[in-house]
This record gives sequence, structure tokens and C-alpha cells, in this order.
Amino acid sequence: MHDMIRKTVATAALALLTTSPLSSQAAHAMDNAPVAGALNAAGALTARPAAPLAPGLLKVDEYKETDVWGRIRSGYAIPDIDNSLVTRHTQAYSARPDSLKRISGRASPYLYHIVQELEKRGMPTELALLPVIESAFNPQALSTADAAGLWQFVPGTGRDFNLKQNMFKDERRGVLASTDAALTYLQRLYTMFGDWQLALAAYNWGEGNIQRIVKKNQALGKGTDFESLAELMPAETRNYVPKLQAVKNIVANPMQYNVALPAIDNQPYFTAIDKTSDIDVAVAAQLAEMSLDEFRALNPQFKKPVIIGGEKTKILLPKENAEKFHLNLAGWGRELSTWTTHKITSARTSISALASKFGTTPEVIRQANNIPAKSTVKAGSTILVPKVSASQAGDIAENIIENAVVAFEAERSPRVKATTSRYKAKASTSSNKRIARNSSSKRKQR
Repeated sequence: MHDMIRKTVATAALALLTTSPLSSQAAHAMDNAPVAGALNAAGALTARPAAPLAPGLLKVDEYKETDVWGRIRSGYAIPDIDNSLVTRHTQAYSARPDSLKRISGRASPYLYHIVQELEKRGMPTELALLPVIESAFNPQALSTADAAGLWQFVPGTGRDFNLKQNMFKDERRGVLASTDAALTYLQRLYTMFGDWQLALAAYNWGEGNIQRIVKKNQALGKGTDFESLAELMPAETRNYVPKLQAVKNIVANPMQYNVALPAIDNQPYFTAIDKTSDIDVAVAAQLAEMSLDEFRALNPQFKKPVIIGGEKTKILLPKENAEKFHLNLAGWGRELSTWTTHKITSARTSISALASKFGTTPEVIRQANNIPAKSTVKAGSTILVPKVSASQAGDIAENIIENAVVAFEAERSPRVKATTSRYKAKASTSSNKRIARNSSSKRKQR
């Protein structure tokens, strides 16, 4: 009976995903320069050791849980809060079981890995539920502030944590890289503040902002814990920790909230295989005997129809599909990638002309390069095109991968030839000259 309850618990946490993910740029903006220390009572910065092993956490090899939700509950270590915001969010999440099911489905491939990484670092396991608040466990989530992935890194913070972002891939969306970066960032914030609730608030609003309000309350002789500081935070941050607490409450006791959490096996969902050369996404999925949607769910960082990125690039596949991949690859016997790059040298190159040159259609060129409708590619841009000759065999060069850029501009309207007779043209010379000057002016404006 206990095991059944434990398995049921997990679904509730996903319900939280129902709420739209936080989307402001503050979600991960690092306000001001990072400070390697904590604020003491006088407001001065003091060094703090790395985050200790959270109380009650078991070592990875000591777990006997058969369900990831039970494993998460066993490692709860952040002090609870109980206020009206927590009550409101708990009610909101538990009232939408269908949303929780969708979230649970999206979370199931990733949760085991996230929990395992938290345990390795001795961090509270309820942090595995944070993507419920951030992205509803959708690795393709993109906020209006351009925060991307499960952990919603904005571009600048992503680069600060070595998440590569180029024309071919965005590691803010990659499961392995973004989880490593997010946990490293959270550890640093805990080291800075010595308090997980403040670390979470800083993850959302920026450490500089949290430091500022801590100093303000210290100067006034007021408390510097999360609830004492909440009134000084923007609404998004003020609700951030209560939302995580609400998810914790549901996962801790789903039956209390009439939530049934689908069981997620306490074993790895995927394994990583090395990518030794360029390979089309469609070919990789075919070799692994997976649908494109299934493949992309585990490998959302790849932005183009070809996977590149050097020796460190890995592809994630379920274990049984990884075995199929290796077997099918051994008998493939064809080129793995059908794509190469082409640099645009003329500002007047049309998409139709490019498609004709590379033996494809304008739609294929547009889709592969995300070229908006009624737009063309500016000179100096590098685009992806099909290979058309043996001379284009081989992988895309590393310097192209790192430095390629693409920019778009509106397509020019085709020029219309004059069809008036010589007599009419001669009779209206002055008028035509004025029209020509006006037309020229308009072209320059465009």
C-alpha cells in the first residue's frame, strides 16, 4: 500500500506546470557582478564553503525506491513555508489534474537524471521540481525575455555557464548541459546566501537584487529571511518560492489533494552516445528506430536538420534504442549527413535562385534556415544547403560552426518593365522623370 501511495504522489508535482512558466528576463539575469560570499550581520561579504550535503539525503547507491517521486520526497531538505500564497498555488495546481498528467509525461524522461545529479552534489532533491515552475518541463520553452530550456536560461547567463549558443545548437535546451549549469548556479547562490529560499529568489530575480534588499533590511534592523524580504520583491519572485512549496506539498502527499501521479521508474531513461561525425537528425532518428518527435524531446539543443558540434557532442537515446542505433549504424553504408554550408556573397541572391543552385525547393531552404516569409538572406550570411557534389563530402568545419551568422532582410519587389508606346513616353517626359525620382527615393527607403 505504501508503495502505491508513493507512486501516485509523483503526478501531482507536474500539475504545477499548469501555471505558465516565469518568463521575465530576470528569471536568470545576473544582476551586477557575482559575489563569492555571504552577507554577514553587518552587511559585509564573507566567504562560505560549498553547500553541504542536505540533511537526510541518502547516497545514490543506498536508494531502494522503485519510483522517482519517492526518491525525490526522501531528499526534501529546504525548510517549508506556509502562507496564503502557498495555499493559493497548491489549490490552483491540484485543481487541474489533466495539466499535471501532461507535465508528468514531459518530465518522465528527465527526472531520474536531474535527481541523480542533485544527489551527487548533496543538494535538496525538491530542486528537481523547479522546472515545473520554470518551463513546465518543456525543453523547447522560450519566454518573451528569450529564456530557453527546462531551466530557462537567458542568453547572457547561459554563456556565463558555458552553454554554447550558435547557429547549429543551443545548449540552454540540452538536458545534460543545462541541468549541470542550473545546479552549478544554484549551488553558487546557496554558497552566497547560505539559505535555499534566498538562493531560489536570486535564481529568479538576480543575486544583486537579493543582496541589495538584504542590506536594506539589515540597515533597518529587520529580518533577512525570504518571508521578511518578500514584500520588497517583484510579484513574480514573491510567488516563486511559494509555487515550488506548493509543488512539494502535492508530491509529498498526492492523495491528500486527490492527485494521481503516474509512476516514473527509478532507473535511467536515456544513455549518451558519442557523435563521431555529422549526422542528419532524420537519419539519427531512423537508426535509433524512433520518431522525430521522440528523438527531439531528448535532443532539443540541435537547431538544424543536421547534428554537428565536435567530439564532445553527445546524442541521448533510450538504452534499447541506443543498441538499435549502433546495430543499424554498422550496416548503414551511406553518407550520414546530406547537408553542408554556403556563404551568401551577393545581396541580391533570391531564395529561389539558391534552391535551384542546390537542387531543392525554396521551402526546404527556408525551413532549414528558419527564413521568415517574404524575407531573404543578407550578404555575409552562412546558410545550410543540401550537398550536391562529392567535393562537399565531409563534416562542416569547426570554424564555421563557431562563427557562422545569418541575417535576414525583406525581399525586394520585382521591377516592372515599362510597356508604354514611344509616343506616349515622349509626350510625358517630364512626368516620367518625376516618377522615376520618386521611385528611386522609395527604393532607398526600403
